[in-house]
Amino acid sequence: MKILVTGADGFIGSHLVEALIKRGHQVRAFVLYNSFNSWGWLDDVNQSVRDSLDVFAGDIRDPHGVDAAVSGQEVILNLAALIAIPYSYHSPDTYIDTNIKGTLNILQAARRHNVSRVVQTSTSEVYGTAQYIPIDEKHPLHPQSPYAASKVGADQLALSFHASFDLPVGILRPFNTYGPRQSARAVIPTIISQLATNREVKLGALSPTRDFTFVEDTASGFIAAAESDAIIGETINLGSGFEISVEDTAKTIAKLMGIDLKLANDKQRDRPKNSEVERLHASIEKAEKLLKWKPSLDGAEGFKIGLQRTIDWFSDPNNLSRYKADRYNI
Repeated sequence: MKILVTGADGFIGSHLVEALIKRGHQVRAFVLYNSFNSWGWLDDVNQSVRDSLDVFAGDIRDPHGVDAAVSGQEVILNLAALIAIPYSYHSPDTYIDTNIKGTLNILQAARRHNVSRVVQTSTSEVYGTAQYIPIDEKHPLHPQSPYAASKVGADQLALSFHASFDLPVGILRPFNTYGPRQSARAVIPTIISQLATNREVKLGALSPTRDFTFVEDTASGFIAAAESDAIIGETINLGSGFEISVEDTAKTIAKLMGIDLKLANDKQRDRPKNSEVERLHASIEKAEKLLKWKPSLDGAEGFKIGLQRTIDWFSDPNNLSRYKADRYNI
């Protein structure tokens, strides 16, 4: 299929593009325009993958560029978004422009060009702290940050286009994806990069739990959605079904790296009290039923395998040098 991937230059997007190319799809990679002509993480993928790409540099906030990118495509996988929660406290306007208005631009263009499927990327953050576990797709939405609120808005906008215009739209809701290339604003790269350079790990709250999913499993979930009409009109979780606290995650990483863990609280890394999501644990029954998808790395042992692969990537000095482990990255 001819597939447009927005946010292709990012962490999940770059892995997804690689997987789609290997599967034989024709990929148009929408990357954020910049004067450096950087394709983000796509600059690091195999040359054969880059040679296979149709790269479109633009801005999801620009409806004219989005329309041009959508032209001729059969499927849209919309991953373009601002995702850093702390930065959403700082600059919430940009989240409305990118996450909501950007999604609107995708939906409008999809209508004009009669695409066969649009997969909108959501986030487990829209659920807020779990009111029951595991969290299924019927769980109430309770966004606790401007970022999460913007994603609720984008999700509902996408579903409204399905209801109002019969646009073939579906929602994928990944839980906490991790792996090589992830930004240092996320907890796992923060822990690994600090252990590798400073030997002391500064974190915010340690008690919240997360459901971590290895990036290649998240990418395979998107491919399953791209290739199936079962996603249309549905919201589907992608997770591992395994729950672990931030503190135990740090301990597991330190043990895998063979380093004695020294933890310290850094107040600037704490979320506002009522904004912290205390517990996330995914139900993935719907993904298994509709998409025939389940993670290859699940449970405690699967998590350790994924962590080791992530540690190995960060252990390459060329990769680690890109991270400013001595600074807090919001």
